[in-house]
Amino acid sequence: MLKFVKNHMESIAGIEIYPIISLLIFFIFFVVLFYWVFTAKKEYIKTVSQLPLENHQNDTIL
Repeated sequence: MLKFVKNHMESIAGIEIYPIISLLIFFIFFVVLFYWVFTAKKEYIKTVSQLPLENHQNDTIL
């Protein structure tokens, strides 16, 4: 089965660029995420981390 897929993929012209593009998108996303994590304000992180723990009186659970 894998031989069939591999042979079929090799017959498509220009397909070798897609794994490179995928790797670049993956790498750029995590570099940006890493940068955001280390430059985010501590107050914002603390506020957002406490959101699930807040008890709202107007919320109703069905």
